[in-house]
Amino acid sequence: MIRAMTAAVLLLPGAATAQALSCAIPRDVPRPRPDLPDAKQPVRRLPTAGYTLAVSWSPGYCRERGDRPAARFQCGGGNEFGFVLHGLWPDGPGKDWPQYCRATGLLSRQEVRRNLCATPSVQLLQHEWAKHGTCIPGYTPQKYFARSTAMFRRLRFPDMAALSRRPTLTAGTLAAAIAAENAGMRADMMRVTANRQGWLEELWLCHDLRFRPVRCPAHQGGLAPGAPVRISGAA
Repeated sequence: MIRAMTAAVLLLPGAATAQALSCAIPRDVPRPRPDLPDAKQPVRRLPTAGYTLAVSWSPGYCRERGDRPAARFQCGGGNEFGFVLHGLWPDGPGKDWPQYCRATGLLSRQEVRRNLCATPSVQLLQHEWAKHGTCIPGYTPQKYFARSTAMFRRLRFPDMAALSRRPTLTAGTLAAAIAAENAGMRADMMRVTANRQGWLEELWLCHDLRFRPVRCPAHQGGLAPGAPVRISGAA
């Protein structure tokens, strides 16, 4: 019998790691469903010009979607997350990006268990590998997730609770606060995204072909630096 694995990280008053505050993986982890290209998300084989590491603010996600069955592991059962890893995305030389570059099977339960406390969704793990990981030449699921989770776990974050209490927090101020906690990073090396009500959703951190932080291209999207942003559920 496989015992449940628990990973816990204490959220400090100041800078904190990107890992889960508390995460207990159940004994039985389901297999993902196939994630395949379609008319809306077609195969697109393009050169890679850089990478985006996307991380999501879990309290905001759970605030909006926590009642969905697919969100039960991330948003219920005693688990608690701050930022979580969305994925590592190869970027193209222009506005389009490579995706679904080669056919792939289902992730093994072992690979899912290994990464579930960083990306707390079985199906999202399958999606990230199928859509993005298959476009990195020579990468296996193991190498893809090892690379993306290592980048994610190196990130450090400011006191999100203190930032959430600021009356006039902007995307630029948030980006600058995050950059200050990470050597070699600047505010223009990330994009901040939010929903229509201004609640924080994701950070997109731009990297070059050697996975080093780099200034984001103008077409990357995200909020303007002066746009207001709110942080939901920061402890």
